[in-house]
Amino acid sequence: MEQQSLFDDNKNQPLASRLRPRNLDEFVGQRHLIGEGKVLRKLIENDNISSIIFWGNPGIGKTTLARIIANKTNSEFIDFSAVTSGIKEIKAVMTQAENNRKFGQKTIVFVDEIHRFNKAQQDAFLPFVEKGSIILIGATTENPSFEINSALLSRCKVFVFKPLEKDDLVILLKRAINDERGFGNTKVNIDDEFLKIIAEFANGDARMALSTLEMVILNGDTDKSGEVTVTKETLEQCISKKSLLYDKNGEEHYNIISALHKSMRNSDPDASVYWLARMLEAGEDPLYIARRVTRFASEDIGLADPHALEIAVAVYQACHFIGMPECSVHLTEAVIYMSMAPKSNSMDIAYMLARKDAKEHIAEPVPLQIRNAPTKLMKELDYGKGYKYAHDYEEKMTSMQCLPDSLVGREYYIPTEQGLETKYKTKLQQIKEWKKSH
Repeated sequence: MEQQSLFDDNKNQPLASRLRPRNLDEFVGQRHLIGEGKVLRKLIENDNISSIIFWGNPGIGKTTLARIIANKTNSEFIDFSAVTSGIKEIKAVMTQAENNRKFGQKTIVFVDEIHRFNKAQQDAFLPFVEKGSIILIGATTENPSFEINSALLSRCKVFVFKPLEKDDLVILLKRAINDERGFGNTKVNIDDEFLKIIAEFANGDARMALSTLEMVILNGDTDKSGEVTVTKETLEQCISKKSLLYDKNGEEHYNIISALHKSMRNSDPDASVYWLARMLEAGEDPLYIARRVTRFASEDIGLADPHALEIAVAVYQACHFIGMPECSVHLTEAVIYMSMAPKSNSMDIAYMLARKDAKEHIAEPVPLQIRNAPTKLMKELDYGKGYKYAHDYEEKMTSMQCLPDSLVGREYYIPTEQGLETKYKTKLQQIKEWKKSH
């Protein structure tokens, strides 16, 4: 739990903290949630909040909106940090909330970074949410489906926060320059174009936008009167390196590898190279990407172009040999090749169909004629009896049954007419017709 100290010096706080919106009218962005007439706005204005989860990227207003709710509600509002609190602290808060309930007082518990709580800690909230002792507001940057217990999640409404638009960030930056909580008491000269550049750099993150503006102004040229002028050189120095939104262990990791896979599947080499660059520049392991490309070569191309798998394996070896940054060109070659290759998912379909039968017919006996017979007893039991060695026949194949009796006639590999698979389709038809006639 956190309490405001009487001795906190607001002037020493970062700009983003000083400029935190105090009410819904000052809040920028998330119009799909708190615009006029929207459900969440009505719940806040009517002080009728139920247990909810705020999900979205850092710096887009989750904690700010929770603090606005704190200022608006008649309930006791308890600010709780998942980083510094454990079971002991949770139980203490729940005891306090239960006492409040007995006296008719509602308690709202705000848990920042709720995904950092383990299962046991999350379970500690569950009975109190169920019986209404507390109203839970959780904020998370991770997908609640993966990070929050299903029992707890089912009792909460999830509101998805979107990255702020560039125009929203420009409004926020101008407010910071003019508001007395920001730089309103200082004459600041900064081009509107510079504000747009900062907004673009922030990538939808209000905290990053305000932090960058603060750095730019504090490093601007100050004359004798205290007037600050921000030059292009100062701006470029402060935003020389942009951090990419990419968590190798989080949801965005899977979103972007999915984007790469689906771009290659859709035969879009430009999009494929872009998503590749997003991963590599954010520090992704090139071998991980190479492994995914290798999977793609069979899952989405297969026999339509068997050379795709050779390319993928060769690129994996090249990445292993030389690593980053040199192997970026090999991965680029791979994803462009995969994008341009003819597509067939026949390999994936064949396995999925066979897997279904394998699970449903898990005890089907292997036909005697194709069983191995290394011992005398096995031979006496007719293991291998009737086996036909294909190489002994002119056509290099026989009509011998190889599937279990219950699955005779099943077809798993269904070739398409893409690329080289047209040739395999013709060949397969010839094989089936020959076996049928014999």
